[in-house]
Amino acid sequence: MTATKAKTRPTLPPGANLRADPETMLRLFETMTRIRRFEEHAIDLFKKGIIKGTAHSYAGEEAIAAGTCFHLTAEDYVGSYHRGHGHCIAKGADVGRMMAELMGRESGYCRGLGGSMHIADLDLNILGANGIVGATMPIGTGAALAAKLRGTRQVTIAFFGDGAANQGVFHEAMNLAAVWKLPMVFVCENNHYALNTAFHQTTSVAQIAMRASAYGVPGTTIDGNDAVEVMAVLGEAVERARAGEGPSLVEAMTWRWGPHSMRANLREPRSDDDMAWWIARDPLVRLEERMRGEAGIGQERIDAVKTAVEAELEEAIAFATRSPEPPLRILDTAVCSPHVAHREPGSTGSRELTFTEALNEALRQEMERDKDVFILGEDIAETGGIFQVTNGLVEQFGQERVRDTPISEAAFCGTGVGAAIAGLRPVVEVQIFDFVTQMMDMIVNQAAKFRFMNGGTARVPLVIRGPQGGGIRLAAQHSQSLEAWFAHIPGLVVIAPSTPYDAKGLLTAAIRDDNPVVFLEHKMLYLGQSGPVPEEPYAIPIGKAAIRREGRDVTIVATQAMVARALSAAVQLEREGISVEVIDPRTIRPLDEETILTSVRKTKRLAIVHEACRTGGFGAELSATVMEKAFDWLDAPVARVAALDVPMPFNDRLESAVIPSQERIIETVRALMEGGR
Repeated sequence: MTATKAKTRPTLPPGANLRADPETMLRLFETMTRIRRFEEHAIDLFKKGIIKGTAHSYAGEEAIAAGTCFHLTAEDYVGSYHRGHGHCIAKGADVGRMMAELMGRESGYCRGLGGSMHIADLDLNILGANGIVGATMPIGTGAALAAKLRGTRQVTIAFFGDGAANQGVFHEAMNLAAVWKLPMVFVCENNHYALNTAFHQTTSVAQIAMRASAYGVPGTTIDGNDAVEVMAVLGEAVERARAGEGPSLVEAMTWRWGPHSMRANLREPRSDDDMAWWIARDPLVRLEERMRGEAGIGQERIDAVKTAVEAELEEAIAFATRSPEPPLRILDTAVCSPHVAHREPGSTGSRELTFTEALNEALRQEMERDKDVFILGEDIAETGGIFQVTNGLVEQFGQERVRDTPISEAAFCGTGVGAAIAGLRPVVEVQIFDFVTQMMDMIVNQAAKFRFMNGGTARVPLVIRGPQGGGIRLAAQHSQSLEAWFAHIPGLVVIAPSTPYDAKGLLTAAIRDDNPVVFLEHKMLYLGQSGPVPEEPYAIPIGKAAIRREGRDVTIVATQAMVARALSAAVQLEREGISVEVIDPRTIRPLDEETILTSVRKTKRLAIVHEACRTGGFGAELSATVMEKAFDWLDAPVARVAALDVPMPFNDRLESAVIPSQERIIETVRALMEGGR
């Protein structure tokens, strides 16, 4: 315990020589008082059962938010985390709407859908508090990149705790921000404990700020309970970022007064002596003493601030208490933004492009049409991507809009998420789609849920695209088909084109959409035949299937590279007197159920063909849908033709055996016909 006390009572450079004028001190004091009393009321309401679930108090750390946000305008960005009430208040958020959100009311900032851990005011460019440790940093790099690309003087602050400094995204985001000289300040609120484990037990360096030198950026450790010192040091860091000199890391040493969360269901790891030592350094008390002493501010003015804040919070609680709870119908529109309506061209024309060329043309035309569209990923600029989808784009649009990234998938995907939230339209290339496992938090927890967590008003116009699937002997970690993962996540759009025509039209639609889109490009289609593609820009409606071949006896629903195999199988089956209808969903989510169900009601038989493994695949979901909605029309059980439930082997004969073949499709259809007679 003695060692713990030594670590939690840091020796910091004296900040007493730093001064602030009386009005500045009063402004800081008002903000800090508002945060403290908000948290004290929140704790009381939680104990009474009015605030439910959980919340994380910022009491004891008020000087950091107040001193940092003192320098920000409404246009500057703030990324917060689960202990984020103070950041929102210091940025100027309305405490009534904040309190309503903590109570889960419709008048809250997130309309009761986000709660304490996700509270934000998007109109103030608060990028959201975040329940995922460290996530605010890569998202913050995206907002900072948006500011840099637009040439504004906006600055991004990424607040995070000491525990987040041990996340990989801390290092990835710091490096990315430094390489691109982004206008950003990383603010570590080191309260000595990541949940219940002491900082010194989990961190290899004495201070988080020491890590800044590894990335060539300034790193400073300060007394986070001294509001004047925080204001002075953060002021320098903000101005440095605003001047285009790049990011900084500021570590503010502080202490949270309460347990990790208001639930208080865990042991208290901190000693009574340490608690008393830090509470004696209460940032509010220290500032008030300086106000009365060196600033000569009378007690009447100080008391007037306290009285005004208390009245404001009493009204906030009254407002929140009388606010209604959100109605069930709010869920209908909160998940996804409405899709843009598109009309397909009347004719595909005679000009032919390969699948790769069609994707490249879509990117080029959308970048010409909309300056907010940009691309980022590994080796996409001069190299043009390993499958050449971005070939030649850097020569036309420059390295600002066709950006090579470090091999830091979580960071550059998060950068795409943050840039989309900030209003740009990023296209993130995943070099090989198996690598998406490194991006899952940013896709599944951030991009997919951001609109919902913020009350169904936010837009996240982001495309995540790249090659998936087998067939070219890249073995188990470069050959997976992962569409079912993403189709399972509300908030994501999942698109899987099978022709050059669809590749161009659907990628165009994806870029113009206001939702995060996972855009899957099968590797075998890069190597496949060319097809007709109109030269003019066009978009295909999202959620509209294509009937590739009409038939009477059996329906095949096939995706991506399996569409061509299904069509070839249909030709052979026609010679046997079996008429096959082939449907290409094109969009996996949202799925055009009606086109598929109409076909099944006509043919009375269904086979589903996809390259992903059979168990838990897209086919299982579609089969369940048909069984629920068209069971009475079926003359035979739904059949699935899918990859074997094994990782993709390297050996070419084994790889061919794993992937559905034309022969397996034919055998399955024959069995369906025999079973239905």
